[in-house]
Parts: sequence; structure tokens; C-alpha cells
Amino acid sequence: MATSKTTVLVLDCAAPEELAEFYAALLDATVRRGVDPDFVEVVGNDGNHIAVRRDHGYAPPSWPRPDDSQQAHLHILVAQEDMDEAEREAVGLGARPIETRDNSGPRDVRTYADPAGHSFTLVARRDH
Repeated sequence: MATSKTTVLVLDCAAPEELAEFYAALLDATVRRGVDPDFVEVVGNDGNHIAVRRDHGYAPPSWPRPDDSQQAHLHILVAQEDMDEAEREAVGLGARPIETRDNSGPRDVRTYADPAGHSFTLVARRDH
């Protein structure tokens, strides 16, 4: 019989409480604290589940600089008509826009750095 398993993406940072609060607000989720103060989970009602972990030697990623590669990032799917509001919300919570390409048309992919420097992208969900 197989045991039950859950996959959780863990982001390293210097201040896990603050980063967990950022993502909880952005994803309309709940912060779950356990006995380890260096590990905080962010759990959403719709199945989103990430965690943040304190790394005492943490240095923010420098992507998109050409000499660094991007290791991982979150894609947050948003309804096309809600993209502008989602962008205002993310920036209001402390996200920093990262311009990685020229976009002369309607923007449906927008990339940001969270307060700890990890990249994430708001992506317009296309419902057919």
C-alpha cells in the first residue's frame, strides 16, 4: 500500500515569516506555522501549497542577469480580465517588476521578484 504524499515547493530566504505573509496575501492563502520557526507553509483553499525556509546565508537570485541561470519560478495563473488588478496587488504587496523582454502588444505574461528576490510570473489563463 502506498503512503500519502504531498509535493511542496520550498523557497529559501532570510525572513520566512515575511515571505510567507507576502505569498499568503498574494494567493489568498493561509500561513501555517509548525514547531520549526525556520520553516513556514503557505496553504491555499484551492490546493496551492508552498513553503519558505530560512537560509542563514541566503543571497537573493540575480536572474535575469545573463551570467546567472534561473533555477525555478512560480507561474501564477490569472484570468485575462484580472491581470491588471493582479499586477497592482502583487506590486502593492512588495513585488518588484522584472522586465525581461520587449512587449509591444497586450501583456499576458508579467514577471516579478518577490520581496526575497525569487522570480514569479503572472500568466493569463486562457479558458477555451
